[in-house]
Amino acid sequence: MATRLDIGEQEQLDQLKDFWKAYGNLITWVLILALGGFAAFNGWQWLQRDRAQKAAVLYDQLDKAVQAGDAERTTRVFTDLKERYGSTTYAEQAGLAAAKLLFGKGQLDAARVNLQWVAENANQGEYRVIASLRLAGLLLDEKKYDEALKQLPADAPPAFAGLVADRRGDILNAQGKTEEAKAAYRTAWEVLPPTIDYRRLVEAKLTALGAPPNAGVPVLIPAPVPGGASQ
Repeated sequence: MATRLDIGEQEQLDQLKDFWKAYGNLITWVLILALGGFAAFNGWQWLQRDRAQKAAVLYDQLDKAVQAGDAERTTRVFTDLKERYGSTTYAEQAGLAAAKLLFGKGQLDAARVNLQWVAENANQGEYRVIASLRLAGLLLDEKKYDEALKQLPADAPPAFAGLVADRRGDILNAQGKTEEAKAAYRTAWEVLPPTIDYRRLVEAKLTALGAPPNAGVPVLIPAPVPGGASQ
């Protein structure tokens, strides 16, 4: 019995050797690739966390500069942030914050550059739309109407569709294209939720153009109560 077991074990060992000889390299490479991919994934996650932490530190510095009204330091920190960590959300938020401060300081060209960067580079669609709307507003103030219209996104998220339409109406109205402006304002009024106060501003714009949104809606007069006032 012992001899037969020894022979069986030897046969299994020979089979294992043959299998390893045929497929050993393939198995080794598969394991190397799998382990390498796992290590790369962990390394990528660590790198992302490290970048986010460092970007957060710079954003905190920029926020303090904005709060202090220090336009020069704000610009310097934002430049560093977008060059080193431009793919982070912190850079997008910083661009908007810096542009707002610079606009308030009358540095319109610098504000426009920052907004343009966010509009073109932000990964978050919401930040791209916000930057585009503000940029269009700056160009509207400068009477650069065609450029302003080009900044308005055609694929804005639904939550921003009303604001985009309203800004388009402002630009068209400034160009003297009254009918097109009315259409844009009406789109904005219809899209914006009734609970948002901004919708009342859009309604005022339509009314000022002689096209109140409720015009033509029949007024329902309640039927008289039988018996008159005695009821």
